[in-house]
Amino acid sequence: MPFTQPIELNAINAALANCCSVSGRLVTRFILLTTAMLASAAISFGVENPADSPGGKKTAIAGDGGRGGEQRLPDSSAGPPVCLSANNLSIATGQPSQVLMSSGSTHIPVWSLSGSTVGQSVAGLVSGLPRGCAAVKVEIVVTTTDESTSPMDEDVYRCHLSQMVEGAAFTSRYVLGTPVRTSLPAAPLYTRTIVLESYYPVDPNAPLWVRIQREPGDPADSFTHPTGLAMIKVTPLNALPRAHVVQNVRGYNSWPMIQAIGEKLVCVYSRGSAHTIAEDARAVYARTSIDHGKTWTKETVVADTPNDGEVAIGKGLDSAGAMLLWVRRIGSKWNHDLYRSTDGVTFSLVATPKLAVMPIQITDIFEVPTVGLMALWFAGDYGDDGPSHSWGTLASRDDGATWTQATIESELTKPQWPTEPSAVYLGDGRILAVARTEQGGISTARSQFQMVSTDYGATWTRTQTNIGEVVASTPSLVLDAETGLLSNYYYQRGRGILRRRVVDPDCVFDNPLNWPDSEAVATGSRVTFDAGNVNATAIGGTHHLAFYSGEASDTAILVTVLPAPTIDSASPMPCDTSNDTDSDGRPD
Repeated sequence: MPFTQPIELNAINAALANCCSVSGRLVTRFILLTTAMLASAAISFGVENPADSPGGKKTAIAGDGGRGGEQRLPDSSAGPPVCLSANNLSIATGQPSQVLMSSGSTHIPVWSLSGSTVGQSVAGLVSGLPRGCAAVKVEIVVTTTDESTSPMDEDVYRCHLSQMVEGAAFTSRYVLGTPVRTSLPAAPLYTRTIVLESYYPVDPNAPLWVRIQREPGDPADSFTHPTGLAMIKVTPLNALPRAHVVQNVRGYNSWPMIQAIGEKLVCVYSRGSAHTIAEDARAVYARTSIDHGKTWTKETVVADTPNDGEVAIGKGLDSAGAMLLWVRRIGSKWNHDLYRSTDGVTFSLVATPKLAVMPIQITDIFEVPTVGLMALWFAGDYGDDGPSHSWGTLASRDDGATWTQATIESELTKPQWPTEPSAVYLGDGRILAVARTEQGGISTARSQFQMVSTDYGATWTRTQTNIGEVVASTPSLVLDAETGLLSNYYYQRGRGILRRRVVDPDCVFDNPLNWPDSEAVATGSRVTFDAGNVNATAIGGTHHLAFYSGEASDTAILVTVLPAPTIDSASPMPCDTSNDTDSDGRPD
């Protein structure tokens, strides 16, 4: 359906004027002619199948985040962006139409993408990426002329990315992008720039194929009218140093917890023979560092109970500043042991609480005024989709010696179930927690949960966020006291990307769809489940992130270090509340 209304196009004109390829012009006509051929070949060779992608195979990628744990700095430009206008794009799938949008003497071509017809996409080819470029960020500029546009509605887009590397099928580097949801503008004629992929590793010497698809079949795409794709913007990104290695001896070194005790880092992890939790061979170990993770002391044993398998599952500090550590111990029955350490070397058992509902896991400990110490827990069965799942809180008024359990929600189905949550206390009785989802499939329904409380954790409201580039991605939150900024770290399994979203918590507390775009801060192996599980802590203005990388049964514990975000670098600042939502997660 073509656009017929005249519109103001200064924003698009400015964006196009600011975009150029490395050679100072848009991609060549030869590449444009190649686009249609490549798009057709992509369909015939079946690149729609994620199983053909690196993320669908359980293999560590040598030199790209394997046991070495190559790290890349977030959003560090390696050169000017390459911009593809509508004239540089061709039909890839379906029957989208190219139309001309006009305002006075200004005429801009766009691709009209239906709000009701599934499967419409257009594609373009980018070459000449700068030498040393390690990855790219992909954005689109879209608009609509429809008078019914409103923040009450959302549209959803995703990108398909691949490279034509010499000697390999271009399907070998194919990535099916995560659907990205955004609210429509309050009036027609306004443009939006949407980040569809913040980090896609590239070979700078190989052409990059970019395909953009609207997803009107996604549950979040409620705008039934067409939208116009005016431009694709591809920004080259630099490579970064490697993460520090904590432990890389043979075995399944996994599920690390990291905690600062003053200026000392303590990294706790478990090791077994495989991705299992109950084997007797699995025990919990610790190392410490006083130079921000560059070097680590000799490994010490935290817990190694005969006939039981043990895993560190949560950490925090008590009122005296000593480290507390939850260890799950599984043998003939399940137990959760709480340990305490003042030096990160010697740990003593504090408590093994008897709980009415036995959790799968108890997560990080944080302090809540008038309550004491608090931790969140979740219970259920990962293999059961039925209403058998629950979550809640544990609270202690005596520094962990005794705990009171409360169930917040029970009889949840697996898609409703928040798992492995991380929480921070914001003040004035407010707590914000983010949890991973066990939802499968690739749609906006697969996104992290947000749970908030305004009464010191007595009652909670659970909603879904717009954080969608997740696959069993455990979050870890860091609230910086000096700036008040909240960082949400999580590892995108299958892609091997450790991501961060930074926000003023007031922007998302009542608006869970307002989380800003993510940035990549490190890379690891691209296996689906045998790597990841980031856990974070802070020392002053520095964040320390522990994760594991490799492939079962041979993985390594890594720590990456980066400066805490500043107000100038946070986005959005100030808050953009156009995406205000009510309790069911829909816009108000």
